[in-house]
Amino acid sequence: MTAATSSISRPPGKLFTEDLDLVPTMIHAAATTSISVHPLRRNIAVLQGSGGNIAVLTGEDGKLLVDAGFSVSQTRILAALDSISQDPIRHLINSHWHTDHTDGNQWLHSAGATITAQKNTRKHLSMMTRVAGWAWDFPARPAGALPTNTFDTGQEMYLNHTSLILEKYDPGHTDSDISVNFIEADILLVADTWWNGVYPFIDYSTGGSIDGQIRAAQRNVDSVTADTIVIPGHGPVGDRAGLIEFRDMLVAIREKVAGLKRQGMTLFEAIAAKPTAAFDAKWGQFLITPSAFTGLVYQGV
Repeated sequence: MTAATSSISRPPGKLFTEDLDLVPTMIHAAATTSISVHPLRRNIAVLQGSGGNIAVLTGEDGKLLVDAGFSVSQTRILAALDSISQDPIRHLINSHWHTDHTDGNQWLHSAGATITAQKNTRKHLSMMTRVAGWAWDFPARPAGALPTNTFDTGQEMYLNHTSLILEKYDPGHTDSDISVNFIEADILLVADTWWNGVYPFIDYSTGGSIDGQIRAAQRNVDSVTADTIVIPGHGPVGDRAGLIEFRDMLVAIREKVAGLKRQGMTLFEAIAAKPTAAFDAKWGQFLITPSAFTGLVYQGV
């Protein structure tokens, strides 16, 4: 175990049928991947390469980030931020509690950021939280990594001539997911309620479910127009058409897996039936493999 993973305890376990070591795999990728900068509209950009996507709003009120990536990327994230502007870091919003979106909280707080999040994000970061699907126990985070500004269902902010509306989802990917709407730019960040081009992880340990993920996907479709830029938690920036494709994939696989389970198939029999086969070429090429995603859906139907 490297220094980057020494604070995370890994008990024995499997992600359904596969031992993928997802957490160290994600940390290793963040430690070795360059950070790319993708300007969007107005003064908003996206950084990719450290866990989940990071949105950046710049201006006279200082930089605002949505999500923090992994701390092993700190030097490269700072260089990417400096390439956008010299504005100081002042604000950080966590889209939900998962480590690939919050591991950098402490250093960003030390750099000057006030951290805002839905209250369940602070709850999960404040205590040891187990993610059974990753077979991983995440210890309580230090005080400097915890959100100090929390809300229940929603919050509005106005920074850098931009109105931001933060809204909680019903439990979907987790019980702490929020969207961030940059109103004037018509940009909606939906984080891990959309994985663009890859099967999503669903965290049943902290309130997620396949049905909740589908409800969140439908809400996203209903919330945007053809002109809206949509920032997913993972994968490239996209649009309404991409949200619809993701929703339809989730619905189709849920129906197939539920049918197999109603027939009395065990998890292993359902995986062997390959209910995701029609989608694997596009969606099954990332950390969540077809059999792992089948297991996630099976658990919730």
